[in-house]
Amino acid sequence: MRKRAVIAAAGAGAALAVAAGGVAVATSGDDGATSRRYTQEQADAATKAALEATGGGTANSVETDDENGATYEVEVTKPDGTTVDVRLDESYQVVVIEGDGDSGGS
Repeated sequence: MRKRAVIAAAGAGAALAVAAGGVAVATSGDDGATSRRYTQEQADAATKAALEATGGGTANSVETDDENGATYEVEVTKPDGTTVDVRLDESYQVVVIEGDGDSGGS
């Protein structure tokens, strides 16, 4: 059984922190308000799908996205330490997983 807690966090860069199944998750909007056009429920669903696709890890951010036909982009640091961008469609299905250009992950 997975337990899930949502904790609102105030401060620069951190919109919220979520613990899902023992995995810490933080979302932020590095690209401004246009990259944060989603509800809390959508962010949670995108985060869950991205972490399932990567085998766990830490979700660093959630953004809306339109690359490769995606709706959401979740940056995830995988358990092996690499960072990837998981792009998801509107149904939270993986469109593509790419190395994060900011971190050089794969």
